[in-house]
Amino acid sequence: MAHLILVPTPIGNLEDMTFRAIRVLKEADLILAEDTRTSGFLLKHYGISTPMKSHHKFNEHQSVAYIVQQILDEKKTVAMISDAGTPGISDPGFLLVRECVKAGVAVECLPGAAALIPALVVSGFPSDQFVFEGFLPVKKGRQTRMKALAEEERTMVLYESPHRIGKTVEQLAEHLGAEREACICRELSKKFEEIIRGTLTELAIRCKTKPLKGEIVLVVKGKD
Repeated sequence: MAHLILVPTPIGNLEDMTFRAIRVLKEADLILAEDTRTSGFLLKHYGISTPMKSHHKFNEHQSVAYIVQQILDEKKTVAMISDAGTPGISDPGFLLVRECVKAGVAVECLPGAAALIPALVVSGFPSDQFVFEGFLPVKKGRQTRMKALAEEERTMVLYESPHRIGKTVEQLAEHLGAEREACICRELSKKFEEIIRGTLTELAIRCKTKPLKGEIVLVVKGKD
């Protein structure tokens, strides 16, 4: 049966790879990888020799139609992975899934790693209702989005790069209030994992005095 399987991969610790994910990657006809060099280390670690092809945000618009047709014509089982976490969550995946659904190709997604969930839970903020914002706009629409978030009552989860986190926390303090509680989760599941809690103002000062490195998730408490 021709189908697409989205396979989550560890966000840091390789022990978080599931037995099912390993089996699916070994049995697939082709693996689509965001970065074949990065994924190559993971596949080698688990003895996976399935052919791999690059599929990332810079080429996905051009290659989606071809991949879907290939799945249909050759009855292939194609597995898709990103550099870390679940494909489609702030990573390539959505476009291919959408076109597969339109073409009648079966789509399956294995449960697994996504940085937003452990960050949400460890923050200590309400997790019964939350909103995932991914990466905020870098320029156009950024201020508008932050103004909207100021009225959000649910816990907010955002992804941010290490060189922008300081500026983002400062701007959020301006729009949401200096005393709004937040939590920075850095390098989740990795050796140097760090959880930093405080007000947005305190976190902004921390980012200035000791710049952060690595993968970052920012969790902000909703409006009371």
